[in-house]
Amino acid sequence: MVTATMSDTPGAAGAAPGAMHPFELRELLRQMLSVLESERHALAGLDVDSIVGCAVRKNVLCGRLEDTTADAVDEECRSLLDAARRLNETNRKVRNLIAANVSARLDALTGQPALYRANVDAARVRRLR
Repeated sequence: MVTATMSDTPGAAGAAPGAMHPFELRELLRQMLSVLESERHALAGLDVDSIVGCAVRKNVLCGRLEDTTADAVDEECRSLLDAARRLNETNRKVRNLIAANVSARLDALTGQPALYRANVDAARVRRLR
């Protein structure tokens, strides 16, 4: 598990400051996949503390990945990046579904219409008919 207090991995001798080797990048991407998988489980269980913890860990990992150059990305890294991208997109969709469900429940409790609604004019026309 990744923690918010991770230290930077030193680059290889002769490499530019902050340069990352593919094996270091692969390790960070594996950590990101692990965090994204943990986030998926936390979302499924609606575990707010774990969701927030995953967000913090993802932010730390993104900070460490920020200065990565294209020459550090090999074929295995591309595969890991693709897997992380897909899992992050899945988690984003789940978060949006949860948020939409909460909004619908709050609207039902208060009897208020949604603040953001597509086709508001069409809804008004239907009510007038």
